[in-house]
Parts: sequence; C-alpha cells; structure tokens
Amino acid sequence: MQSRSSFSVIVVGSGIVGAATAYFLAQRGAEVRLLDASAPAAEATGAADGAVSVASKRPGPMMTAAMKGVALYGQLADEGLLAGAFKRRSTFIIATSDDECAVLDAHSAALASAGVTVKTLSDAALHHSFPALSRQAKMAVEVHGEGHAIGYQIVHRLLTAAKIKVDRDTQVQGIRVEQGGNRIAAIATNRGDLRGDAVVIAAGNGSAKLLGLSDVLTPRKGQLLVTERAPALNALMPGAIMSGRYLLSKGSQKGAQAAASRGLGLVIDPLTTGQFLIGGTREDFGRRETNDIDAVTQILSSAVDLVPGLAGVRLLRSFSGVRTAVIDGLPLVGRIPGLENGYVATGFEGDGICLGPVTGKAIAQLICDQKTDLDISAFNPARFNSCGVAA
Repeated sequence: MQSRSSFSVIVVGSGIVGAATAYFLAQRGAEVRLLDASAPAAEATGAADGAVSVASKRPGPMMTAAMKGVALYGQLADEGLLAGAFKRRSTFIIATSDDECAVLDAHSAALASAGVTVKTLSDAALHHSFPALSRQAKMAVEVHGEGHAIGYQIVHRLLTAAKIKVDRDTQVQGIRVEQGGNRIAAIATNRGDLRGDAVVIAAGNGSAKLLGLSDVLTPRKGQLLVTERAPALNALMPGAIMSGRYLLSKGSQKGAQAAASRGLGLVIDPLTTGQFLIGGTREDFGRRETNDIDAVTQILSSAVDLVPGLAGVRLLRSFSGVRTAVIDGLPLVGRIPGLENGYVATGFEGDGICLGPVTGKAIAQLICDQKTDLDISAFNPARFNSCGVAA
C-alpha cells in the first residue's frame, strides 16, 4: 500500500492501541475510520494503572518491546504531542523479605544485562532516598527512565492531533471475506457493511469472537484505588513503588508458577495531582464493573504496611477493568493469517498503556510496507492455528 497515493483503513477499537494505530496511519496519509462498540478508552485503557515501564519484564521480546515503548513516549513528549501527558519518573521495586531480596537481586542483574539502567539501594541509603517507606523495606532496585501516562488522556491527544472522530456505538458483527478467501471485503456492523483497503482489529476482548480466538484470548480483571490529594506525602516519593510480590503476580520470573485465579501485587504511583494510584489484582474471574471488599482491604493493608503515611489519606474511589490476555503471555500483533489486508493488535494485558503507541506505529508501518521499528516476530498471530476469521 505504500505506493498508493491514498488508501482507507478501518480500525476496530478505540482504546490506546487502536487510537495509536489510527494516528500513525493518518500521519502516513491514510483515510482512517475508527470504530468502537461504545466510546474511546471506555474499556481497559480507561481502567489501567498507566505504567510506562520495563521494571517487571525479564529479558526477551516483552522487555525489548517495553524499552521501545518507553523510548517512544519520551520522543512524543519531547516533540510536543504528549507534552504534559507523560510523566517521567523511576520505578522502585521493593523487597520486604530475604526471599524477595534474592529474587530482586537476580531480576536486577537481568534488567542490567539487557541495557536497563538500574541502581540497588539497601538499608540506610534506601530510606534516605525514599523517606516515605516503612522499615519493612529491606532493599530496592531503582529502575531509571520510566514513566506514567493516563490512558484516556493519551487517546484524546492522539485522536485530536489526527483529527479523527470515532464512530461510537458501532458494533462489529463479523468479517466478510472476498470470494477466494484471502482478502477482507467488508466488515458487518449494526450500521451496515463498511469497506476499506485494510482492516485492523484492536478490539481487546472483542477480538476473540471476530477472529475465532476464544481459546487463545482470555479476560483478566484488575482492581485499582485512587486516594485524595496528599501533596506532602507525595513529595516524599521520588518514584513509583512496585512490590517484589508484583513480579510474582505477573509470572514474570523464570520458574514462576502459573498465575493463580487471583494474584495480588502492590503498585503505588504518586500522581502529578498529588493523589496516589494504588493497585492491584490480576483475576481470571469476576464482573468487570465491580470491586470487592476483600481485594480492596488487602491492597490497602499492603500499601499502608509499606508507606505508613497512607493511613491518614482518604480513599476517594475504587474501580476495576478487564484486560485481554493471551494464553502464552505474548500479545498478538501482525497480519491475520490468510488475509493479506487484515491485521490484529490485541492481548497486551497490563502492558497496553506502555506498548500502545509503539504497537500502533508498528501496525501502521506494516500496512504501509515499511520496516517496523518494533520487532513483532515473536507476536505473530500465526503461532496459533486457530487464528482466523470466524464466519
């Protein structure tokens, strides 16, 4: 398509991945139609913790992708597109037991070997650098060069800059394939059939039915909390906190057991507003719109144990959302097998905010027959035989 003077692309899903795809396609001269079953950032993007982070990754394709994702955020912030919407800060991974210290030592070495800038802090040095921590904190690894971004704000920036209006309340009901079976002729919606030169499926959990991937994609719920403003305490936190337990809840360590039906980890992010975002859970069950007292109690208890000053800060709200996970832990990014004009980008679970812009750029480059900045070979949807269009 690179040689065409103009081309049209339908993007299904206006979360951060779909919005970024639309933005980078528009930059390349495409006429983009962006569809959503409800509204922009209404699902996982609007209920995400906003981490733009490498800290929890181990060497491999996800770490490489996260490093590219963080770098692109910085570039877009410096260029002005995301200025003020991307907060640069470090992540401090905190160990509170001897076992966690051992895991963190190994994880720090793995990060450093991949080129991530890290610094180990222990005992007096740790509490001097991070005075808000309790004495439970025995050791920390500071991961430099990370950041935070609020998903719906990034989506708004991307769509505003590209002058793209989302077709809201547009449910995609199926994909119609041309006679011969190797091209998408149209997509069927509640507003009729829509046609484009290419189609990108970035619909999160909605991608499963469209592509016949119910056995590959799975919904995974997360619960998060937001406090009132506490600027004095906020100022004592030089970066975000990630507990060593969070690494295990993500299954990011070699040899870690498969994630339980509910994993509890702890992340405390000091926001630019003076508030704190506290999370969270990774759950294979539960209604997306509900929080439960057991999860909220455990999250708050862990947060206060590590940052005692939070005991005097009021909780303003709790919320939850459902992310899309892939059974092998890697997202699906690339061409839909058997369809030369069909593409998919989904299954990022908790990494959607970090990887959204860099993935959207890669999909746009792929559609335009350009070399992708991000190596997406490990994310090829063709690794699952079931990936295809559900008739």
